[in-house]
Amino acid sequence: MKNRRHSPGIKFGLAFCEASGKCLVRSSGTDAAMIALAEKNALALAAGHCFIVFLGDGFYPVNVLNALKMVPEVCRIFCATANPTEVIVAKTDQGRGLLGVVDGFSPKGVEGADDVAWRKNFLWQIGYKL
Repeated sequence: MKNRRHSPGIKFGLAFCEASGKCLVRSSGTDAAMIALAEKNALALAAGHCFIVFLGDGFYPVNVLNALKMVPEVCRIFCATANPTEVIVAKTDQGRGLLGVVDGFSPKGVEGADDVAWRKNFLWQIGYKL
């Protein structure tokens, strides 16, 4: 697999929930389908001052995580994953807020030597660990 860590061809969609003023969902990106997916999920979250990003075309979340962390307005990232994810949302009279996420599934055992080798090779292939 090609290292796409710094690829200008990344396909993504981002949606941000405003928490004041008109309280609208703002969106941007490079791919209409990814933008629509981000908008749909941001509206489902309906929590103030949160954002969601979807990546396409073989990009992995870990490859953009540090760039997102460097944005001054970003206070917390709950997860960067390709796993199925559930978001825990609290609702009050004022609105909704994110409490956390369930990322993937529970462990089924302890990693063995073959598992370590596979994991290291995979991370090298996606350009996460060079």
